Amino acid sequence: MKNFKYLLLILPFFITSCVSKKEVRYMQPNESLVINEEGLVPYNIPVYRITKNDILNLNIVTTPKGDAAQFYSSLNTSGSTEAPGTNNVATTSRTAVSGSGTNSGGNTNFYFNGLKVDTNGDVNVFGIGYIKAEGRTIEEITKEIQEKVNENFQDGKSQVRLNTDGITYYILGDVETTGLTGEKVVHKNTLTITEALAINGGLNRTIDRKNIVIHRKLPEGIKIAKIDLTREDVMNSPYYYVQNGDEIYLNTRAKNLNGFGKDPVQAITTGVSLLTTALSLYLILTRL
Repeated sequence: MKNFKYLLLILPFFITSCVSKKEVRYMQPNESLVINEEGLVPYNIPVYRITKNDILNLNIVTTPKGDAAQFYSSLNTSGSTEAPGTNNVATTSRTAVSGSGTNSGGNTNFYFNGLKVDTNGDVNVFGIGYIKAEGRTIEEITKEIQEKVNENFQDGKSQVRLNTDGITYYILGDVETTGLTGEKVVHKNTLTITEALAINGGLNRTIDRKNIVIHRKLPEGIKIAKIDLTREDVMNSPYYYVQNGDEIYLNTRAKNLNGFGKDPVQAITTGVSLLTTALSLYLILTRL
């Protein structure tokens, strides 16, 4: 009977230590979700603006007879030596887009051959000069470079292609998420945080889905935001879409740090162990 009394004392702690379904389910319905008259969730994709220390990839494409290398640079030029009559193009490239990042982070080829945004917020394009980049979109910079390039080629006979090295983001968690933690690169135009997590295997039960922290680099500084992945209205947030340079921090629930909450079997094992230890100490002390 006494043992049953001790079991009743520890039962509330055991129950509160378990993880509920509401804590692990993604995007649960709520009344705050904003939809339009057609019943669709509007896109709220923030426009990425270049910041200092960004690295860009520039390709200037022309026909073989109008080789861009003679005006700008022969770096990574291809197609200019093709026989007459071919459909290949001559491409002057500032960086090799192939190659993956190393364990130390980043893409080595991209770093050494890319256009770097300097401390003044400018990029120096060989043959054109300095162009303001910080705070501007890729499209705005591309348009200005295209206008400069058109001075050497007929209208419609050249094309400027400017990009970042995909969307690079970083995930940082605890020892339970070592397979998820690290630098990630996705070559897509848009990427949601649920897509980013799904690509990397998703979240386990130890992660607090209601407290995902995002550090976003803006031209003015770093913006810190928190999102709740258990609510479907997270789709209305601009932080639902991952931007280049985002840092995503995964926080562990407090209840998981003491051994509870990971799964029912582990919670039961931990509870029984605590109860057995408490009873053993009680019996030892009562015999003294």
